Amino acid sequence: MEKEWKLSTRQESKEKNDLFFVCSLIEYIARKTKNKKKYIVDAIGKEKITKLYKLADVYHSENIDKVSDEIIEESNIKLGNYELKLNDEKRPTFWELGRIYERLIVMVNDNQEEYINTLFEVMTSWIIEHLDNYNSSLYYENPSYIYECYKEGKIL
Repeated sequence: MEKEWKLSTRQESKEKNDLFFVCSLIEYIARKTKNKKKYIVDAIGKEKITKLYKLADVYHSENIDKVSDEIIEESNIKLGNYELKLNDEKRPTFWELGRIYERLIVMVNDNQEEYINTLFEVMTSWIIEHLDNYNSSLYYENPSYIYECYKEGKIL
């Protein structure tokens, strides 16, 4: 059975919106510190990411630089040297990539109780480096296509 995604954010649940914020924040921190998402989620850890998820509506109302600086300091995240493959004209915003990650996580497992475990599974998987290649078009693809690639373990 093919999974479908409702594109209307007006119908999106609070849990999905909170997941979107956490995914966007992880992307923001990864860009700011020049690290891979795997390093960021491992450094922050499940306990802290769970807290961020549960308090996302509070954190979302704060300045993202302030929130990210606090997380970077608390998690002892060091400046890395991960160079993204990018073409500035095509580079999606951290919000756009956060939405892509959130959609993929929900398609992989739409059990709200498992969102954080699935976030770790997806953010540490092979597909993230392909989505980080902004010179390709993978991040522009239909969410169902990205999900099928993830499920198959390769770009189709």
